[in-house]
Amino acid sequence: MAYESFRAFVDRLDREGELRRIRAPVATELEITEIADREMKSPGGGKALLFEQPTVSGRPSRFPLAINTMGSHRRMAMALGLESIDALADQMQFLLKAKPPVNFRQAIKLLRQGLDLLHARPKKVDDGPCKEVVHRFGGDPFSLNDLPALLCWPKDGGRFITLPNVHTLDPDTGERNIGMYRLQIYDGRTTGMHWQVHKVAARHGKRYYERGERMPVAVCLGGDPSHTFSATAPLPDGLDEILFSGFARKKSVELVRCETSDITVPADSDFVLEGWVEPGELRPEGPFGDHTGFYTPVEDYPVFHLEAITRRADPVYPATIVGPPPMEDFYMGCASVRIFLPIFKMNFPEIVDMALPAEGVFHNLVFASIRKQYPWQAYKIMHGLWGMGQMMFSKYIVVVDDDCDVHNTSEVLFRLCANTDPQRDTTFIRNPSDALDHAPTIANLGTHMGFDATKKLPGEGYHRPWPELARMTPGVKERVDKLLASISNQPSP
Repeated sequence: MAYESFRAFVDRLDREGELRRIRAPVATELEITEIADREMKSPGGGKALLFEQPTVSGRPSRFPLAINTMGSHRRMAMALGLESIDALADQMQFLLKAKPPVNFRQAIKLLRQGLDLLHARPKKVDDGPCKEVVHRFGGDPFSLNDLPALLCWPKDGGRFITLPNVHTLDPDTGERNIGMYRLQIYDGRTTGMHWQVHKVAARHGKRYYERGERMPVAVCLGGDPSHTFSATAPLPDGLDEILFSGFARKKSVELVRCETSDITVPADSDFVLEGWVEPGELRPEGPFGDHTGFYTPVEDYPVFHLEAITRRADPVYPATIVGPPPMEDFYMGCASVRIFLPIFKMNFPEIVDMALPAEGVFHNLVFASIRKQYPWQAYKIMHGLWGMGQMMFSKYIVVVDDDCDVHNTSEVLFRLCANTDPQRDTTFIRNPSDALDHAPTIANLGTHMGFDATKKLPGEGYHRPWPELARMTPGVKERVDKLLASISNQPSP
């Protein structure tokens, strides 16, 4: 299911009982964060929130603000038009393992998947809803200050656009990249552009710098939520996020050319900020209360200069907040793991499941369960994962056996404490670290640690019998379930 607009997604959340409307004026300075933070930390992620009258410096904004729209497992699935994220994961697995069909049923299934891939191809159009209103600078008073951007936390360096889809192009190949990099608003026409050294956009910027050219950039807000998810997804380098968005939503993404550059953007966007970055121009950005749960310090980052803003006539401003977990980004991360698990399994067939618990704020902690077949296999998995894209940032990896539920943090910690000898079952490496990680002594480089919490084999130097886990037999469980049910149905004396 594809959404024609971000508002269409918000309306569906409302119909499904997943939205709470707040009609009273609420300040974008801290107050929206406090309300949203309470909601996100309620059971299951609470509800999505639509602030119908956000205020900016005491003045009413003309645009409603929606937050926490993907902040639960159900809403994350709804954002991609699914009943369950597992449906898209199954489709990914089928495509990766597709073979010539041997019967009619398999042929039909392969044909259906092929049609889904055809829908993934974007389609260029001459115009779109994102151009219903066009603001060009040089007389038009509209600016970034008219957006209900949030001052999220008390010590933040300013207002931040927190849910942007930043479009850049490789100047040599023309390949597109879409990433999510926060934008600190400096004034009505300039922002910081927080792309870190490991990001594809930073690589594009380096090439423009080497060529001595200005770098065109377009920032999209809103539109079909599949675009936003695709901007955060751990796609293999070179795979177009627009292609993945079309695949996920089962409908081609319509792209329209920007007013001031050759960048094409989704025509269903609510806002498009068009401008440029001068490679080599840096400005202090931050502090910012980040997904680590701590403020990231002030550092120099590129500057985005705005040339035009195009928008829908009735846009909804999308926002999120990050901070001490769990937050909305936890559910987005969970969806990424589920959807891309087939890719991990293709590289490492012994992997059964993976989880990134909320306490690890994405990169810090990874749980993986495996079907162990030979000595030291857990170490193979650790080093393999550290070599895959953004998994290089994973500070701690815990590997357990396939009978352990990696989504039950308590069970994983039980195995970690019970099954490991610290000296024998840990390993350290030096690897690139997340630029937002404040713990390493040297920025962008840190020590990572792996734990082998699997049962040990003789080939690993363990020559005692490994004990059997104490568990009740299924038959007793079933009898007790029936007994308790009969007791609960007995009338009170």
